[in-house]
Amino acid sequence: MANQNGNRNKRGSQREDQEREGMSREEAGHLGGEATKEKYGPDFYEEIGRKGGEATAETHDSDFFQEIGHEGGEATKRKHGPDFYREIGSQGGQARWEDQREESDQ
Repeated sequence: MANQNGNRNKRGSQREDQEREGMSREEAGHLGGEATKEKYGPDFYEEIGRKGGEATAETHDSDFFQEIGHEGGEATKRKHGPDFYREIGSQGGQARWEDQREESDQ
């Protein structure tokens, strides 16, 4: 995109602007995330997540985290169905059993 002076901004070429125009917000976000990961490395997301979590913990109490955890669980149940938790619990139990079996064989 050109600014008022006709100069290109830091976001890229005219071709890139045209490509972005036809994509969804989700696609644009994914591409932006990939570009950020390429520029700063995958540890960048871990660091900003840690900082965000610490800042949130300073301003919210345990009731807040309990509530958002409950809301997230309900949203997951609506999206995947009530049997989802049973299935992933079974998969996790199976994986743990296999890990313990491998450790005992060594």
